[in-house]
Formats: sequence, structure tokens, C-alpha cells
Amino acid sequence: MDHAAEPPVDRVPDAVATVRERTTFVSQLAGVLAVVVPPLGVLSAMGVLWGVAFRWVDLIVLLVFYVVTGLGITAGWHRLFSHKSYSTSRAMTAFWAIAGALAIQGPLTQWVTDHRKHHALSDKDGDPHSPHANREPGFVGAFLGFVHAHVGWLFHTKGMERGPRYAPDLYADRMIVWIDRLYLIWVVLSLGIPFLIGYAVSGGDVGRGAECLVWGGLVRVFIWQHVVFSINSICHMFGRKEFRSRDESRNVWLLAPLSFGESWHNGHHAFPASARHGLNPRQLDLAWLTIRGMEKLGLVWDVRIPSDEQLERRRVVPGAA
Repeated sequence: MDHAAEPPVDRVPDAVATVRERTTFVSQLAGVLAVVVPPLGVLSAMGVLWGVAFRWVDLIVLLVFYVVTGLGITAGWHRLFSHKSYSTSRAMTAFWAIAGALAIQGPLTQWVTDHRKHHALSDKDGDPHSPHANREPGFVGAFLGFVHAHVGWLFHTKGMERGPRYAPDLYADRMIVWIDRLYLIWVVLSLGIPFLIGYAVSGGDVGRGAECLVWGGLVRVFIWQHVVFSINSICHMFGRKEFRSRDESRNVWLLAPLSFGESWHNGHHAFPASARHGLNPRQLDLAWLTIRGMEKLGLVWDVRIPSDEQLERRRVVPGAA
């Protein structure tokens, strides 16, 4: 494994973007509601509709597509393409590019440029989805900041930096450019494959195909989108700060299983090039376990994680989880 220094794109200015001494109660309450309410709503719908408009095939397709597309974003678009946390073959590069596209979060080059800009200006003016930058303290500022970081930025600042400034490596890769050009095809497949599975399993019932499309397509996208949005909002508003970082990134254990380890967000911002975000043994990081497994199989190499010495130098609260 490689303990080399992080690439220049991951470096941030020296100023610390802190706009308040501690997380407000309003921020904490909004975060809890955003984490708890949507999953409870989905689980309630599943229970009520089980055997009527929700069946085993729908559940299996939802889970399989959630894992494939979720890892496509976390292990692929985030840790491979955005931060170069490991190296892999062209075939695996294409696989992760397409798997992430099936999550329906926009083209790969746009996703990466937005994310790299977020790191370059994290919680400062210009950060595409900071809940803190240019916000007044108090209830209104906290609420507006949360809304912007969670979903508001999608309508105002998403894709503003799409271009070679933050991702010259991707724009120079003809395969990635072609995968991006086929983005609408991946969107159709992301929704169409669940329909075809439901249709085939039911023996040609269009209604069952549509049912599988709803659960394995639309509901799956809804759940994953809000998990990712929560990393932008919740993980910059409350949680634990285990390592020194130049922003307000926090670790939120509650989101770790659903986000495949992305919610160990303070660990990520402290060591952006690390393939492992859950930097303590007790921190569940399924994307890291996937990358580690691929490394053992020889599918990836040059995997980058911080050394024990680097961890201790930045540690704020020893043993925090």
C-alpha cells in the first residue's frame, strides 16, 4: 500500500472555515430528521405493501442495484476517479465508471469536478455544497445552509465547474469521455433493467415489471440520492471531529452502513487521497472492504492509506469512533 503524499487537487488553503463555536441544536435536529424520517417512510411503505405491490423480486433487485450503484459512486467515482486512491485496469475503470453512472447522479466528469472543487474550497466561498459558507449564525442560517447542502445546490451550483480545470485527467481519457456521452443510455438501463427483470420473473406481466421498476429503480435511486446528500449536509453540520481538517467535516456513524463508509467524512477530509475512510478498526467502511478485497485478488494496486504516524499527527480525539 502507498503512503505517498496526496495529489495537489486535494490540497486546501490554510484558512480554517469555522463560522460558529459548535453545532447548533437546530442543525442537529435537522440532521436527525433527514437521517431517520426517509428510511422509516420507505420501510413503512414496504411493510404495508408487502405481497400486494412489493415482493421478494422487488426487494432483491433493489438491494442488488443499491449495492452495485452505491459502490460505483463510493469505490469508483469517489475514491478512484476523484482522488486516485488506487490504480486498476482499463476494464475495471470502465466497470466503475458505468456502475456509478447507473446511480443517476449526473455524468462522471461533472461529478468529479464538483467534488474536487468541494475539496479545494471546502466550507469556504465557492464550495458547491457547503452548509456554512456565507451563512449567518442562528436558526435561519442553519436551516438555509442545511437545505442548500442537501438539495439546494443541485439547482444553483451543480456543474458550474464542468471542464478541464479540476479534471484534466478525465477529459484527456477518451474512454471516460465516451462513457459520459452515453449517460442517457445508463439512465435508461438503470430503470429499464429492473422493469425487464420484474417482467421476466412474472412471466410477462407488465404491471409486475412496473412494480419492480418502482422499487428497484425509483425508490432505490431516491434512497441512495438522499444518503449521498446527507454526506454533504449532515456530515458538515454535526458529528465527531476525530482528525484535524481545514473545514467542518464530521464523522456520523449512523450513516456508515447505508453510505458504504462515506460518512466517516472527517477521516476523508483529513486524508483525501486515502482509499479507506473509516480509519479506526471499529468504523464500518464497506467501500474500503471492497477495495481491499479487489487488492487481494490482484484487481487493484497502489492502494493509498495513511500511515499510523500520519494518523496520530492529525488525531484530535484518540480512540473516537
